[in-house]
Amino acid sequence: MTAKNNKKTIRAWAMFDWANSAYNLVITSTIFPAYYTAITTTKENGDKVFFFGMKFVNTALSNYALAFAYLVIAIITPLLTATADYRGNKKIFMIIFTWLGALACSGLFFFDLNHLELGIILFALAAIGYCGGIVFNNSYLPDIATPDRQDKVSAKGFAYGYIGSVLLQIVCFVFVLSPKTFGLNGASAAQLSFLLVGIWWIGFSYIPFIILPKGSPNYNKAEKTKVASGYQELIKVWQQLKAMPVLKKFLVAYFFYAMGVQTIMLVAANFGEKILHLPTAKLIATILIIQLVAIGGAYSMSKLSERFGNIKVLIFTVVIWILVCCAAYFIQNEYQFYVLAAVVGLIMGGIQSLSRSTFSKFLPEDTADTASFFSFYDVTEKIAIVAGLFSFGFIEELTGNMRNSALSLGIFFILGLILLFAVLKQERSSNLKIH
Repeated sequence: MTAKNNKKTIRAWAMFDWANSAYNLVITSTIFPAYYTAITTTKENGDKVFFFGMKFVNTALSNYALAFAYLVIAIITPLLTATADYRGNKKIFMIIFTWLGALACSGLFFFDLNHLELGIILFALAAIGYCGGIVFNNSYLPDIATPDRQDKVSAKGFAYGYIGSVLLQIVCFVFVLSPKTFGLNGASAAQLSFLLVGIWWIGFSYIPFIILPKGSPNYNKAEKTKVASGYQELIKVWQQLKAMPVLKKFLVAYFFYAMGVQTIMLVAANFGEKILHLPTAKLIATILIIQLVAIGGAYSMSKLSERFGNIKVLIFTVVIWILVCCAAYFIQNEYQFYVLAAVVGLIMGGIQSLSRSTFSKFLPEDTADTASFFSFYDVTEKIAIVAGLFSFGFIEELTGNMRNSALSLGIFFILGLILLFAVLKQERSSNLKIH
């Protein structure tokens, strides 16, 4: 077994974030959404497309595809993680999901309006590959670092991911901004970016694949039935939550406001392209700015939580998210979009990191199996994304206007806000204050 806190192993582990974060920035946040909306909006059909003979609003279809991908991950992750745990072969699962995602991204090089079905399927498969790989990469953290070093190691992974994704995004940005310089046009520059993401993803992933240990096998013949225990563990956690009223209320609150947060992050580029007709270059620049602002936002929220407590800061942040949804309904020009994007950046990273740490701190100190609780937390987040993306797409199709979808997300935040107030009340009655 590899010794913990080994610098070489930790750097290799962090390189997985470096490799796959390019997908998250280029495919889900910037170039792909802008390219997809542009090619699927035509004079003949407007924003309507035909997917295997069925008619959809273009952006609603991509949201449905992404929702399907997250649903698949929510369903299969408990089974796969349990199997990997008992057989000690989680690296194999990491490799399989990474190849799936990287090949799907590379295949998007051939995506155009004449190959819509292929593009949507590859888009969904890339999301499954990305999410699946992350699950197993995260599970390496306790294997490679002692508890006192895990926060620092985790932060290194995020830092590597940010740097790697921005570097490739800048390369793609050059192609998209000035395609003629390289003998390309706007469409081929975007398609080349998708191919580069796939190559970058699989290429750099082989650093952790070579260096990380195979896994810690806990498998024996007497435990064959335990490969399905992932689902049993989730049921067990739900039953345990009945005796943890504060944690249970917080988790339900998180489910509702996470529906809003995750959906906004995934549809922001589509909104800017479709509603405000922003060119791809401006969308990319905006997303990069959000990434930078998010660092300061996360740090600021961490400081505020030390003074006022986690729940109060989360309440304050959710109120801002509600205002963001209202503002998105009325927004009219690109400069208003930039201001709104800056606000989203300030509260985006902070609410995610603070939510996860709050959940961790609400766990009783004598909880033995924290992994099961965090598996439940991750599945809750994935299902929230599914519900948020599906409702966003459905409301757009129903009303014919993405602004209505953005405004409707405010309902989820309001429900989350009400439940956070209930958590705060119960926290006070229990003489607890989570910092």
